[in-house]
Amino acid sequence: MNNRLLLKWKKYEAVGIITLRHQFAYITDLLLRSVFLLLILYIFIQLWQAAYQGDADAVIAGFSLQQIIWYLVFAEAITMAKPPIGAKIEEEVKSGDIAVRLIRPLSYVGFHYMSYMGEATLRFFIHLAVGSSIALSFMGAPEFGSGLAALFMLSIGAFTVAFMLHMIIALFAFWLEETRGLEFVMQKLQFTVGGMLLPLEMMPEWLQRICAWLPFQTVLYFPAKMAVAYDAKLLIPYLAIQWGWVVVLAVVVIMTYRTGVKKLHVNGG
Repeated sequence: MNNRLLLKWKKYEAVGIITLRHQFAYITDLLLRSVFLLLILYIFIQLWQAAYQGDADAVIAGFSLQQIIWYLVFAEAITMAKPPIGAKIEEEVKSGDIAVRLIRPLSYVGFHYMSYMGEATLRFFIHLAVGSSIALSFMGAPEFGSGLAALFMLSIGAFTVAFMLHMIIALFAFWLEETRGLEFVMQKLQFTVGGMLLPLEMMPEWLQRICAWLPFQTVLYFPAKMAVAYDAKLLIPYLAIQWGWVVVLAVVVIMTYRTGVKKLHVNGG
């Protein structure tokens, strides 16, 4: 049994490695896209410097100006690293390639998860490097301590939760074919209540209470906050909340997939 599980895992591992290698062929394209990140961060740096009135020692909601800028670097790096899983599944359904995917000796969801993680890994490090370059130029390097280790630990769960959320939306392509509208709503929720634009501590208290019950905070807020304001007491609870949401969302993904496969109508192919 253990050998079977190991063999099965190696198949999924190979999917992730192949995807990662494939992305290296488009490294120039990824670097060019990351120029957009420089523009975004430059604008945010100007805005936050105005909000802090240029006072590097000022603290708002527990964050200094330097911490806020680095928080944005990490949050943006994760945001821009997420592959467009919805567009891929839409195309599979429309072209009829879904029929080939479903008969492969690999879980359809598992295949896309490993492909997603392989692509997200390279994207994340590229955007992290690009974002760090501008933050270093304007703010310098803060004392991260164990924050960077926490960032990478929480990033695994962050990308997994993000995959589950977007996979649920993407699987609606089995019924609707077009899911761009739903994907747009999901992205905007992550931008706002997920803590991309600003840490949750800076939101009204009533909104913070709502965000605490939603999975979006686990994708951006948890890893970005722990990177710039590491607190050993919060690491385990954050990891537990992340993977708790992974389990819940995985159940929803499986149920949606099983229901969708039964009703799938393939066009073309």
